[in-house]
Amino acid sequence: MPILLALSVVVGIVIGTFYAKHFSGNRLNIINSGSNRLNNLLRIIDDQYVDTVNIDDLVEKAMPEILAELDPHSVYISSRDVQQATDDLRGSFSGVGIEFIIREDTVRVQNVITDGPAERSGILAGDKIVSIDGKPFVGPEVTNEEAMHRLKGPKGSKVQIGVTRYGSKEEKLFTVTRDDIITHSVSAAYMLDETTGYLKIKSFGETTYEEMLVGLAQLSTDGMEQLVIDLRDNSGGYMLSAVQIADEFLPARRMIVYTEGRKSPREDYPSSGRGSYQHLPLVVLINETSASAAEIFAGAIQDNDRGTVIGRRSFGKGLVQKPIEFPDGSMIRLTIARYYTPSGRCIQKPYTLGKDRNYEEDLLLRYEHGEFFSQDSIKQSGPAYHTQLGRTVYGGGGIMPDIFVAEDTTAITSYYKEAAMRGLILQFAFEYTDANRQKLKGYDELSSLLGYLKSQNLTEQFATYGEKHGLKRRNLMIQKSHSLLEKYLVSRVVYNMLNEEAWLKYLNSDDPAVEKALDVFRRKASFPQKEEQGDKGPTALRGAITLPLQRHLVADRSWA
Repeated sequence: MPILLALSVVVGIVIGTFYAKHFSGNRLNIINSGSNRLNNLLRIIDDQYVDTVNIDDLVEKAMPEILAELDPHSVYISSRDVQQATDDLRGSFSGVGIEFIIREDTVRVQNVITDGPAERSGILAGDKIVSIDGKPFVGPEVTNEEAMHRLKGPKGSKVQIGVTRYGSKEEKLFTVTRDDIITHSVSAAYMLDETTGYLKIKSFGETTYEEMLVGLAQLSTDGMEQLVIDLRDNSGGYMLSAVQIADEFLPARRMIVYTEGRKSPREDYPSSGRGSYQHLPLVVLINETSASAAEIFAGAIQDNDRGTVIGRRSFGKGLVQKPIEFPDGSMIRLTIARYYTPSGRCIQKPYTLGKDRNYEEDLLLRYEHGEFFSQDSIKQSGPAYHTQLGRTVYGGGGIMPDIFVAEDTTAITSYYKEAAMRGLILQFAFEYTDANRQKLKGYDELSSLLGYLKSQNLTEQFATYGEKHGLKRRNLMIQKSHSLLEKYLVSRVVYNMLNEEAWLKYLNSDDPAVEKALDVFRRKASFPQKEEQGDKGPTALRGAITLPLQRHLVADRSWA
């Protein structure tokens, strides 16, 4: 027995030593792995750093930096910003029902939702918000994000809003009960002429498909025989929304899009053949800020030779993000796959891992290289693919339209650029609207409002206003940019007094991309034909595109 006990002890020591070394090695490996090093670093800082550190704040700042080392579209969204990040795509939110802009560190009510909480409480378009819940809200702290954070809230909750009105310094207080506010991603549906419908889709959200069906039903009632879908400045949204909409126009068993990633097996999205508009002549308008889901739709139409794509090369976002929520309410949108158009092309433009300055400045670089003005300046380095009819299309950098429309800069001067970039035109238009709101209310139709505004010589009024605000008067440049300035100014007043559809009607009245679409329909050429020998790709149309920056101007307003 003593011998057996001694042997057992020796064997136990040997086995224990072996496993201790084995597991110790693994433990060191685990500790030295990236994720555990981060955890250990935070623990060490919390335990030993010379000053008190808020670890939560440190993590909040580190998360975006970590994701920034991946692709350009993997992002972290704090719990404070999650609601705002998802509201636009959900089609509704709970708030007070105003559209606002920020001018001179002050929130200014641009529009109020008809029969919404703010209107029911007595708030009017033109009011300046100076306090919220008894606390002043003016100055540098006034940002879009902070205004929306304070004005939005749970349905049924109350917020006290203090405003001042034009011509008065007296503060008026209104108690507003928040309610559900409906937002629309289809901002216009009207007839361009007796047979041509026009549909503007701003984004692809949860309600976009239903909104589109309502718009198309109305256009059909109005006599629509052909359709223009405007996706210019549409930055995307939900992929499935784009798939649903494309399905309405494609015959059965046509690929709409497919996705594939390292950990995401290929998933196909074919058409069902149940769409109500499979044979409707179709034109799709895109430009350099049409991205993601907008490119999925345009690519599906182009690769299936279902319609004609007109405009300029799209943004080039071909990555699929998955939202992943954390217990504290924050979330990340992590890229998990790439999407591919029916021909097999990925239209994601090139990028390098980490912070890629060239990627961030891509649109500026396109502008500087002349891509907005000349089709010959466009260089797509991706491989060639072929549509159903054998037409050549390219991957690796956005959707190249079938018909290219160049931007005309003949009326742009340094005076116009400075006026636009400093925000003086927007500011003048708002102040002009505010000062003349009662008179302008008498013109509730687009045609009558345009007739009045064009008799007011707004360009001359703006030149005087600009001079008072540090914009040196340059008569020759003003004369050269007169038509551009007038259209810009008139359009903003139209937007302030009427609505987005009226604004688009005015802009589209002489838009060369829209005019080209109408020409395509007149020639019955909306359905692409097989390439003839010697075809060199997209045709080009040179002419005055809508005002530079003009269609982006609604981006300065927000809803709450």
